[in-house]
Amino acid sequence: MFGSPQLRFMNAGHFCDHYFLLIFPTAVIAIQDDWQMAYGEALALGTPAVIAFALGTVLAGWLGDRWSRRSLMAIFFIGIGLAGIVTGLAPGPVGLATGLALIGLFAAIYHPVALAMITDIATKPGRALAVNGVAGNLGLAGASLATGWIAAIYDWRTAFLIPGVVAIVFGILYCIIAFRDTATGGGKVEAIAAIASTRAMQIRIVAAVLVFALLGGLVFNAVTISLPKLFDERLTGIADDLSQVGEYAALVFAIAAFAQLPVGDLLDRFGARVILITLFAAQFVAFLLIADAEGAIVVPLAIGLVLMMFAELPVTARLVGRYVSSNWRARAFSIEYLLSLGVSSAALPAIAALHLFGFGFDKQYLILAGCVGIAFVVAFLLPGRPRADQIDPAISDGPRLRRSRA
Repeated sequence: MFGSPQLRFMNAGHFCDHYFLLIFPTAVIAIQDDWQMAYGEALALGTPAVIAFALGTVLAGWLGDRWSRRSLMAIFFIGIGLAGIVTGLAPGPVGLATGLALIGLFAAIYHPVALAMITDIATKPGRALAVNGVAGNLGLAGASLATGWIAAIYDWRTAFLIPGVVAIVFGILYCIIAFRDTATGGGKVEAIAAIASTRAMQIRIVAAVLVFALLGGLVFNAVTISLPKLFDERLTGIADDLSQVGEYAALVFAIAAFAQLPVGDLLDRFGARVILITLFAAQFVAFLLIADAEGAIVVPLAIGLVLMMFAELPVTARLVGRYVSSNWRARAFSIEYLLSLGVSSAALPAIAALHLFGFGFDKQYLILAGCVGIAFVVAFLLPGRPRADQIDPAISDGPRLRRSRA
C-alpha cells in the first residue's frame, strides 16, 4: 500500500508539511495568553509565513525542474525541522514571525517537488497520490491534536521544538536511504488517456480550475486555520482547555482525512461536474449552518464541512490531467498550485484583520459561503461525463520511460 521507501518518505513528508503549517493556528491560542495579545494581533504574526510560502512555491517549482529533487527533499526535511526549532526558541514576536517565515519557506518545497517525484517513481501514480493525500490530511489532524496536548502539558514552545527534532531525524534517514537507492529514479508511468477537446474547451476548463484553486484554496486555508479558535469560542463547557480544543479539531480532520479515496471511482462513474456541484452545494449549506451554531452541534457540522472540502481536492487535478494536452499540463498545474497553496494562504492575515476589526466567525463563514457559491456557479461550465468515443489515445501521455530528475 505504501510503496517503495522513497514513496514512504514522500508520504511522511506530506504529513510533516501539513503538520508544521498547522502548529501555529492551534499554538496561537496559547501564545496570545502568554504574550497578552489579542487573537487577531497574535495570528497576524503568521503573515510572513504566508508570503514566504507563496514565493517559495514558485522557486521550488523552478528548482525542481532544474536541480536534484532528492536534494530538495532532504533540504525540506532538515530545513523545516530547523525552522520549527527556531520558532520554538523565539524570544519575542519578531523572532516568532521570522521562525514562521522559515517554516513557510521550507514547507513550500514539498508540493511542487514531491508530487513530481511520486509521478516519476510510482508504478501506480493514481493510488500513490491518493495515499499521499491521506497522509497530508492526517498531518492536519495530528498537528491540532499533538499541539493541543503538548502546549497544555508543557508550553507552546515545546509544540514547535519536538516536531522540529523529529523532522531533522527524518531528513537524516532520508539522506541515507534516498541517495543510496538509485533504482527508483525512473520507470514506467501509467497511461493517462486524454479527452479529445478543442482549444476553447481546454481554456475554459483551465480557467474554471484556476477559479476553484483560488476560491477553494482560500476556503480550505481559512477553515483549517480558524477551526481551533472556532471550537475554542463555540464549545463553551465542552472544550475548556487547549488540549480539548486540539482533540476536537483533530477528530474533524481525522474523520475527513480519507474522504478523497473514493472520489476517483465516483469521478469515473459520474464525471467531475456533478461531483463538484454536489460538493460545493453541501459546503455552502454547511457554512450557513455553522456560522451561527453554538455548542456540540458545531462538531458534526464541522466534520461535514471538512469532509466535503477534502473530497474536492483530487477533482481539479483529474480535470487537468484528463482534458489539458501534455504541452500545457505542467503550466496549468504550476499556476493551480501557486493560487491554491500560495495566494490563498492570504486567508491567515485576512482572518487576523477581520478579527481585529470585530468580524467574528459568524460573519467570516458567511463570506466563505459566498466564495463557495461562486465556485458552485462556475462548476456548471464544466463538461459532463465523457463518452467512451471521446477518449483520444493519440493525445494521451501513454506509457513511456521518463528520465527522472530525482
